[in-house]
Amino acid sequence: MSSTPTEPSEQEPLRIPVVEEQLAVGTRAVDTGRGVRIHKTVTEHPVTIDERLLREELRIEHVPIDRIVGAGDAPGHRHEGDSLVVPVLEEVLVVERKVRIKEELHITRIRHEERHVETVPLKAERVEIERFDEAGDSGA
Repeated sequence: MSSTPTEPSEQEPLRIPVVEEQLAVGTRAVDTGRGVRIHKTVTEHPVTIDERLLREELRIEHVPIDRIVGAGDAPGHRHEGDSLVVPVLEEVLVVERKVRIKEELHITRIRHEERHVETVPLKAERVEIERFDEAGDSGA
């Protein structure tokens, strides 16, 4: 058998191209709108404070004693219940020198409890966000 130019020769292999598709994946920045506007408002509302307050004061009494004691026997301060007793000394001239307790100071702490009521303003912030699309229209 002889080969003709229109017929493929048996020695030449038949070639069929094989095609393969490939996928390339990536990211890019896209402008989806024109931006946002934030509205912040501050409001005040009154709040009532109702607290107990403690206040102390001192009451001082002069208590006459008029008692003679020896020079080494002069008493120091002492506590009697809630009171601090402070002796007030004086030297007096007699045939001999003696110490006389002229008076004592009785210092008592007195506590008073009173109610304190006051109204003070407190602030709170509220934020609203307004978005814009590409056409410049504001949306909710």
